[in-house]
Amino acid sequence: MKNKQRTKKNTKYLLSRFIPYFKKYKFILFLDLFCALLTTVCDLVLPLIVRHLTALGMSDISTLSTEIIVSAVALYTGLKLIDVFAYYYMSNRGHVMGSMIETDMRRDLFSHMQKLSYSYYSNAKVGQLMSRITSDLFDVTEFAHHCPEEFFIAAVKVIFSFIILSSMDFWLTLIIFAIIPVMVIVSTRFNKSMRRAFKRSRNQLGEINSAVEDSLLGIRVVKSFANEEIEKEKFAEGNEKFLDTKKETYKYMAGFHCLTRFFDGLMYIVVVAFGALFMQMGRISAADLTAYLLYVSTLLATIRRIVEFSEQFQRGITGIERFVEVLDEPIEINDKPDAKEMPGVRGEVIFKNVSFKYNDGQENVLNNINLHIKKGENIALVGPSGAGKTTLCNLIPRFYDVTAGEILIDGTDIRDVTTHSLRSQIGIVQQDVYLFSGTVYDNIEYGRPGATREEIENAARLAGAHEFIEQLPNGYDTFVGERGVKLSGGQKQRISIARVFLKNPPILILDEATSALDNESEHIVQKSLAELAKGRTTLTIAHRLTTIKNADTILVLTENGIEESGSHNDLMAKQGLYSNLYSMYNV
Repeated sequence: MKNKQRTKKNTKYLLSRFIPYFKKYKFILFLDLFCALLTTVCDLVLPLIVRHLTALGMSDISTLSTEIIVSAVALYTGLKLIDVFAYYYMSNRGHVMGSMIETDMRRDLFSHMQKLSYSYYSNAKVGQLMSRITSDLFDVTEFAHHCPEEFFIAAVKVIFSFIILSSMDFWLTLIIFAIIPVMVIVSTRFNKSMRRAFKRSRNQLGEINSAVEDSLLGIRVVKSFANEEIEKEKFAEGNEKFLDTKKETYKYMAGFHCLTRFFDGLMYIVVVAFGALFMQMGRISAADLTAYLLYVSTLLATIRRIVEFSEQFQRGITGIERFVEVLDEPIEINDKPDAKEMPGVRGEVIFKNVSFKYNDGQENVLNNINLHIKKGENIALVGPSGAGKTTLCNLIPRFYDVTAGEILIDGTDIRDVTTHSLRSQIGIVQQDVYLFSGTVYDNIEYGRPGATREEIENAARLAGAHEFIEQLPNGYDTFVGERGVKLSGGQKQRISIARVFLKNPPILILDEATSALDNESEHIVQKSLAELAKGRTTLTIAHRLTTIKNADTILVLTENGIEESGSHNDLMAKQGLYSNLYSMYNV
């Protein structure tokens, strides 16, 4: 992955990336905000009803008739019933909308991860990525629901409260509302600190996930070296760091809530003090002051909800930020706008002046490679570690793009066709076999989803795997366990070969496919690979040179490029680098 400096995303940018997710659910959002307006109206009407009844009672109690009281109660009861139904919609469909947005974001994030290059995953921690795609998006559900709702309710209440209170006494209203900007400015400073603390907490949680995943996947190594205590210490260290970040988060949260409680009390003091003074001066009536106190109570409740939501807001924004960080990772291997589907491939592969380096500023791994592989030819790559054998093979399916030069398959530049159609023509068998958690059948079918059982069993027979599969407890329906732990190395490798047989590609890459096996398993797998290579253009990377004696052409690759080329007998006769490597292997 190219080393690039990450810039901190501001809230405005993050919201601009998040808001488009509402478009799909705009009708639900509109109804949710309409229901929020109805609940707000109910809250705003109550003080007016109390003011009206209080004014009648204080001016002339005889005017406060039963009919007026019943009418007021009926009005408020009707409003409250509307409030109940509106609140139900908000709590139900509003939360569902948030969950659907979270689902869409998780889908987009996973889809983007599938497109990221090998270089990105060489530097990323899977545990961190798991954290971003799971726990980081949990808070987005509440954020997506409550963010527009809470700010809409707050805006309506603040505006209407200001209008109604100003009609009672403008100067008292001005004094109260003058406190709000001060409260917002001071709270913003705490919010920034809270956001930084939340992000550190999220990052550390990702580190814990990475450590747990690393330890559990390597549990056999841990136990074989009796290093359980070391793993416990490593986990405890990360766990303590997470606790420290949580302590910091709660410190800012406590300060934030104390601050809001202080301003809460200050506003009540101002209303009581100035309200009593203005009533003494005859500027405001007792009924108006009563309504004033109720409106201020409603206003403070609204501000308190916004303040409490600020914590949720920061959690949501932090989750969105970590979501956007991955989504903004560039896709290094892109199809051209006019890329075409690769037609049926014969198997001719040509390297023209190909050079490659992983990152800018680094030295080339491959320099000016020229290579012509004919259809159906069996090519073997040998040489010292780090010479670029695997890198050269990884350029053919475009796991990386060449830095210079071009690679042609059947005369077509591989950058002119879609990566999907290109990779569908290439089969790869690697040293490190990965089997997915599932059955043997599922893992073979992965080579060509939708294949019939007959085709899958035939592929297993060709790979020399059918016999041992039939002897498993449930045959093809036997679960292989996490990463195939219930199978031996040779069995896993034969299943991976069956997967490629089922795919039936014209071009085959064998990357040290037998180097991790014992002699007996290697012999069985070599027979399977020989069968697999028939009629296909094959590139074989091998450390055990005895396994590639029958290759049509052997290329000796070093940091200087292709130093030797020829058959086994030709290269042995030269008494050069290949001969020395072969002699060392057979000592």
